[in-house]
Amino acid sequence: MKLPLEDHLPYAVLALTVLALFYGIYFTKMLAQKQRGIQARQIGKRKEKTIHTVELLMSIATLGAPLTQILSIVFDWNYIPVGARFTGFCTGILGDLIFLASVVCMRDNWRAGIPDKDKTELVTGGIYKFSRNPAFLGFDFMYIGVLLMYFNPLTLLFSLFAIVMLHLQILQEEKYLTATFGKEYEEYKKRVFRYLGRK
Repeated sequence: MKLPLEDHLPYAVLALTVLALFYGIYFTKMLAQKQRGIQARQIGKRKEKTIHTVELLMSIATLGAPLTQILSIVFDWNYIPVGARFTGFCTGILGDLIFLASVVCMRDNWRAGIPDKDKTELVTGGIYKFSRNPAFLGFDFMYIGVLLMYFNPLTLLFSLFAIVMLHLQILQEEKYLTATFGKEYEEYKKRVFRYLGRK
């Protein structure tokens, strides 16, 4: 009897590919903006206690998640069937592509964190016609994808923590965008869902 192809896939290589692509996009975008004199990393620069706390916890979550993902890959720590693992790879790659589309569409308006003084434009074109937060959606799909490839209690805990903290960051950013762009952002919110879809 022949075993399915999914039983023979190199899941460690596939998971590392998902992570390498995702963080490659993230750091390439940051470096490209830095070369143009733009400080893209704004996390923790705001003085407001709520924003500062959320961004600090989000930083812990988004640093802890890849560490647990890599440890899970190295020790092959997984309690999920093979079929779900391949689905995880596809989900992770989808997250990479969504994240790439988001940072390309944002051009030099992309920031990690809520800017303190930088003036940016409201981006509503490209992938932003279908999601108000495609970068965060990309993060979520990547976390879920790697979780499905290497499902274990530690990766589950950190993935959920990261997804929750990213959601809280979205809520903070929505307040900032409403205060900064006013009616233009309110109209945009009426047309496009927070994560995916148009009204």
